[in-house]
Amino acid sequence: MGWLSALRAVGIGLCIAAGAAGAMAAAPGDARRVDFGGQAASPEARAVAQWAYAERNAEGRPFAIVDKKLARLYVFGPDGRLVGATAALLGLARGDDSVPGIGLKPVNLIAPAERTTPSGRFESVPGRNDKGEAIVWVDYDAAIAIHRVRPGPSAEQRAQRLVTPGADDKRVSYGCIVVSEGFYEQVVAKTLGRGRGVVYVLPETRDWQVEFGLSAAGQM
Repeated sequence: MGWLSALRAVGIGLCIAAGAAGAMAAAPGDARRVDFGGQAASPEARAVAQWAYAERNAEGRPFAIVDKKLARLYVFGPDGRLVGATAALLGLARGDDSVPGIGLKPVNLIAPAERTTPSGRFESVPGRNDKGEAIVWVDYDAAIAIHRVRPGPSAEQRAQRLVTPGADDKRVSYGCIVVSEGFYEQVVAKTLGRGRGVVYVLPETRDWQVEFGLSAAGQM
């Protein structure tokens, strides 16, 4: 994550901004039900996805749900249909907030306790990292992105972690949401990678209804 400051310094264009898709027009009597396509999901993930789609919170754009407790990523099209679901590697440390200024911090100075995947609603946008690799920014200032498992000494271990059944095995990243190369190419790149979207990251230390304002709105 610390490479973000270097990228800014040399003026490399990271974000490939795209205009937001127009809001989906509901047919008469359309109940606007989100479709998980038979995939298993927690009640919290289902509730947030249903709210995001039914209330048009994603504004007609593709969206994703990150369930940190189960280490799962669900990607939906603008029509509320599931495009794909997968296990995902997440931040090593438990927590729901990024350390202030973490996006400008050199990677070798980021302590294990600071490696969190922040929770909340994020406007996502396609971009590129310092190596020119296509990624999807979730929180640009905190240098949090959805990206594929990268080549290197840790690649094999991370690929193995993605296929184990335990959620604890998935807590290994610096905060980014890491998926297999195949899932990134076939699902992420073809939905969130083509324009702006919304990513909802469920909290693990806070109340999820409060996190997304559902209690106050009386949605649940």
